[in-house]
Amino acid sequence: MAERLAEWLRGGLRTLHADLWTTAVSAPPRTAPATATRRSRLREWLPALAVPVVLGVVAMQIAATNQYAFGYGMGMRVAALLATLQTAAFLIALIRPVLAWWITTAAMLVVARYADGAPGPDPGAMFPWTGTGLVLQATVLFAVALRCRPRIAVETLVISVLAGLGYGFFAAGDTEGVPFAVLVLVLPVGGGVALRGRRVARTELAAQEELTAEERARRVLLQERTRIARELHDVVAHHMSVISIQAQVAPHLVQDPPAELRENLAGIRASAVEALAELRRVLGVLRADDGGAGAALHPQDVRHAPQPTLDRLGELAAAVRRAGVEVDTRTTGEPYALPPGIELSAYRIVQEALSNVARHAPGARARVEIGYHPAGLTVRVANTAPERAAPPWAGAGHGLLGMRERAAMLGGELAAGTAPDGGYEVTAVLPATPAAPPAPSAPAPHTTPATPDGEDTP
Repeated sequence: MAERLAEWLRGGLRTLHADLWTTAVSAPPRTAPATATRRSRLREWLPALAVPVVLGVVAMQIAATNQYAFGYGMGMRVAALLATLQTAAFLIALIRPVLAWWITTAAMLVVARYADGAPGPDPGAMFPWTGTGLVLQATVLFAVALRCRPRIAVETLVISVLAGLGYGFFAAGDTEGVPFAVLVLVLPVGGGVALRGRRVARTELAAQEELTAEERARRVLLQERTRIARELHDVVAHHMSVISIQAQVAPHLVQDPPAELRENLAGIRASAVEALAELRRVLGVLRADDGGAGAALHPQDVRHAPQPTLDRLGELAAAVRRAGVEVDTRTTGEPYALPPGIELSAYRIVQEALSNVARHAPGARARVEIGYHPAGLTVRVANTAPERAAPPWAGAGHGLLGMRERAAMLGGELAAGTAPDGGYEVTAVLPATPAAPPAPSAPAPHTTPATPDGEDTP
């Protein structure tokens, strides 16, 4: 038992030494944007606030010097030195609160020693503290509680109170004002600990919100990429089916094909069939988290429609008009056959842009322009300024992210922003070359069914 008590005492002394025998302070919590704005405004007022603070410090030093020199009989030099140390601690507390606490505690004990035998009416009303010394020490304890860990604040408060009570108990001074003095010291520490805890909690909450926003953005990005991958499954499956069929038909187009040719073509067809099977497995993994969401969003039997192309822009425009948005479509340049991935991505960009117009720009007119160029395809969707405020939208609001992902996947670029007339404009440039025509000997492959939102079935 004695060994355990001794070990506990040694541990406590080591903790006190680590906490109090240092001039370091805890790192301040990272400031949230709103708090940073308030602090920047406070800095603007610092020159004006510095004047009354300096005047107050000077007034306290003069009052303390007069009280020590003439009330306690210290002499002007000692009184001026102690008063200067106490008021200097008030300023040191702004950067080194623990060091300032040591200064005020030592000054309090020295002043109490002189006050014990000082003449005059009721010199120890709050013995062993003086009025000025009590205010300065309470201010320093508040700075300790605000800048250091709560444990250090409690340690400094307990040592200050015990030192004052112990000195008052063994000295012959009047201790009637000691309870009031202790209350004056406890309240600033409690307030400082509460303010620091609130600031730390707000900082942690802001950091957690930032992490949550980053995780949400990462999750949305993965969802968009998964959706694009599901949609492109049909395109890849189509080409693999063509390869398989051509490899199967090729031997019949050659008279007396050698065995090596038959063997190579059979291997090509087997590889294509195996690749198709792997594609179906990958699609199953991508759809593992769907949970029937597609069926809930598309109750009608539209989930088995083929992947859309630019040939269906007219149908899309008609559907948007039925939703109450006036849409004009225009095609420039000489249309040519595009790779299926380009067709699908261009259609989805137009679809998402028109959906954003319907959601966020009530009463606006939309214009869709498809431009064919030798180096690629240009997709532009612009709308006029809305006639009225848009109703609250409870969706995720990540349509632009999906459009950018589609453009980046194809090596293109997408720009979106507010137009000078108050409307909004989305422009995508997709590099492309005319697609090669299909081989005449290969029959049309079966396309995997898919929904307009990219939910297809293997």
